[in-house]
Amino acid sequence: MKDWYLLYCKRSEQERAVINLDRQGVECYYPQVTVEKIVRGKRVTAFEPLFPSYMFVYFDPESISYTTVRSTRGVADFIRQGARPQTVNPDLIYSLMINEDSEEQQSKLSDLPKPGETLKLTQGQFKGIEAIYQEPDGEKRSFMLINLLGKPVKVSVQNEDLVKK
Repeated sequence: MKDWYLLYCKRSEQERAVINLDRQGVECYYPQVTVEKIVRGKRVTAFEPLFPSYMFVYFDPESISYTTVRSTRGVADFIRQGARPQTVNPDLIYSLMINEDSEEQQSKLSDLPKPGETLKLTQGQFKGIEAIYQEPDGEKRSFMLINLLGKPVKVSVQNEDLVKK
């Protein structure tokens, strides 16, 4: 009987794992989100994994063994509960598929400050320091440029720690 499982992939090798797993007849899914970032000085729109290094796979362990899937190039191992690979509720997978790149997800990313905008940090070790927004660092963090001892330093902070000046 087919089930969904969660795999941990080697760093930046999800695409390789998908190609190799597809050849073996294993259905793969990893949710992606559209992000804007600066590449070589130009703003580009790119797709990035919502869960970097993690992928959902759908297969029947009686047809394709766990060892075969785990030994595929790009795959590190299954996420396990004890000795057995952890199954994932199919409703979770289908809701991720439906909500992938939804307008709500895109609006979360567009709520971020614009690069170069001056902000004040409200919490954490840099509380009270003015910073210049640089770029997002994942879904909940951002890179900020702060002035420490007369030199600009790039730091990563929680998005909720920011307030616009």
